[in-house]
Amino acid sequence: MEAAMGLMRRMHPKHVETALSALLSLMPDHSSDLLSQVDQPLQVLYDADCGKDFILCEYNRDADSYRSPWSNKYHPPLDEGIFPSLELRKLEIEANDVFAVYCDQYYECGLSSVYIWEDDDNEGFIACFLIKKDGSKSGQGRRGYLHEGEWDAIHVIQVGPEEEGTAHYCLTSTVMLSLTTNNKDSGTFSLSGSIRRQMNMRLSVADGHLCNMGRMIEEMESKLRNSLDQVYFGKTREMVCTLRPPAELAPQVRLPDS
Repeated sequence: MEAAMGLMRRMHPKHVETALSALLSLMPDHSSDLLSQVDQPLQVLYDADCGKDFILCEYNRDADSYRSPWSNKYHPPLDEGIFPSLELRKLEIEANDVFAVYCDQYYECGLSSVYIWEDDDNEGFIACFLIKKDGSKSGQGRRGYLHEGEWDAIHVIQVGPEEEGTAHYCLTSTVMLSLTTNNKDSGTFSLSGSIRRQMNMRLSVADGHLCNMGRMIEEMESKLRNSLDQVYFGKTREMVCTLRPPAELAPQVRLPDS
């Protein structure tokens, strides 16, 4: 199992589904662990009852059906699906409305979905915030720079029971990025990768759980964007400029001694 997880962490996001399918056939006894621990590129399904798209993941799946956060129905229909309590469903509806605004403000469009369910282990609840952004020319890319571009963000927050007006929050965030350019200026270039981080905080519940979760996600996404910019784009820019320096920098660039 450890070797399988190590392999999946090094896999190109576009090949995750194929690799995961192969691992499931090789390790059927570990299928539940693999499906719960391996983050896959997010897929989208249309909810005809509400006329809206919603994001698919392991957290809204039951058997082969997926629950829509808009209509609270499973697609395809499922007779005995798992649903949140009335109190959590009310919080889920509010979270979806607020997060849709957050997604539009930070991502210039994009798609978001929020799912909330009971946590039987610690008498609290768990919330999953999902964002999918298609940045390609044919998708939601307003500037038209990318031939292909995908940003998938998965934020899972475990909220503990309230104690003396506070609650413990454990946020685990994963971002999967994949982009490809294909034009005269840059030629064909592909870059992809994923990053995962965790944050633990104990916060007052005076302003409500939704405010606390929103602030944590906002802070985490800022850190993840900075890390991606420094690690992926920064290192790639450094290597490209070293191997193929622009004409104006060519006399100043010196390759390391062998």
